This record gives sequence, structure tokens and C-alpha cells, in this order.
Amino acid sequence: MKDAFGIPQSLLVLGGTSEIALATARRLITRRTRTVWLAGRPSPALESAASGLRELGADVRTVGFDALDPDGHEAALGKVFAEGDIDMVLLAFGVLGDQSRDENEPGAAVRVAQTNYTGAVSSGLVCARALQTQGHGSLVVLSSVAGERARRANFIYGSSKAGLDAFAQGLGDALYGTGVHVMVVRPGFVRSKMTEGLAEAPLATTPEAVATAIETGLRRRSETVWVPGTLRVVMAALRHVPRGVFRRLPL
Repeated sequence: MKDAFGIPQSLLVLGGTSEIALATARRLITRRTRTVWLAGRPSPALESAASGLRELGADVRTVGFDALDPDGHEAALGKVFAEGDIDMVLLAFGVLGDQSRDENEPGAAVRVAQTNYTGAVSSGLVCARALQTQGHGSLVVLSSVAGERARRANFIYGSSKAGLDAFAQGLGDALYGTGVHVMVVRPGFVRSKMTEGLAEAPLATTPEAVATAIETGLRRRSETVWVPGTLRVVMAALRHVPRGVFRRLPL
């Protein structure tokens, strides 16, 4: 169960090597989270991530999980919930893709969509049902500001995040009143390995800043969190820019 300050005592991360997820796990461990499950493809990176969190004093376990294998989600995630209640699930996996390549290789574009959207729908529903059976818990979904309005520069990734965002909002509405809280997190450009080499966008942020925003959102039981917060205002304006003007903006 969460403590009096809204901090989960147990955490399940879907996408166990995500920099944002690990920054969030580290922050929550320092705030009293004691059990962490890292779900991801078995790899040295996953084991290294688990080892690093153990050094902070948490009981950290790993479980094999592949976003692209929805048929295996029920069994993989069922093992985790069979071990005890989970106070928070952080859905943090995703791929950026390569826009110029993906436009010319439909199979690669489909892989981005299947990872970011289809895999999230499958695993999100499995976890939501388990949390509802418990009668408590939070599902935190890492979306992106890119999903707010498709840009020419990354519309394949952006469209997959738009679908994820809409799904998470609808799931939150479906679970309202059940004791399960769904929170959608919309970071802007995050300085990480995934974005290394890309031109930095205005209002860029860091995994640690996103982790701080997630903790604050949990305490407040927020439904939507923007990182940084000023993006809420920026996107409210951009959402209404005429399409002919929007396509000419240097975004």
C-alpha cells in the first residue's frame, strides 16, 4: 500500500532499462519504496539496472517482458502480481524510431506503432485488471508532448504516442471510482540516450526532472502531468494554430 504521503511501497516498471523509469525508481526508493520489479527483455543492461537499484536498499527483481509479444503479457505480468500487491505500475517502454527510414520502410514504422501503442494497450489492460482486482494502485503512463499534435519531423512516433495518450485517458475514465488511479505523463524533449545526437528542442528536460514531476503527481493524484509544466500552455496554443501555418513552423 502507499504510505501517508502517497508514495508506493512496491513498483512495477514496464521497460526496465528506461532512463526515466530508473530515475523515477531511484527517487521513489529514497522516499520509502521497498520492492521494485523491472520488466524487460533479459539482458546485461536489465541486470545492471537491477543491481544499481539494489545498492540503494530496495528488493529488486526482474521479469522477462517483451512489448512486441502481447500473447505473453498475461503470463509474464501475472507472475509479478502473484507475488503480492503492486502499488504502482510505470509503463515506460517505447522507441523513437527513425522518421526518414521509417517512412520508406513500412515494416519499421509498424514496429514503432506496435511497440509504443499496441504493446502498451495489451500490457496496460493486463495491469489495470490486476490493480482493479487489488482494489488500489496507480498506473502511470509515459506519453509524450509529441502526441499532442503530429509534426512533420516525427509524425510516426507522434501518432503512436497520440494513440497511447488517448488510450490512457480512456482507461483512467473507465477505472474512475474503482480505487485505481491512472496518470498520464507528457514530457517534452528529454535529454537521454534515446535522443542523443538529435537537435535539442526548446523547454528540454531530463529524466530526473520527469521523475520529480511523477512523484509530485502521485502525491496530488493528478490525472495529467506536463514536464516542464509550461508545456501545457505552449501546447494549448499550438493545438489551435492553423494547419497551413503549423507545417511551416520550425518544430
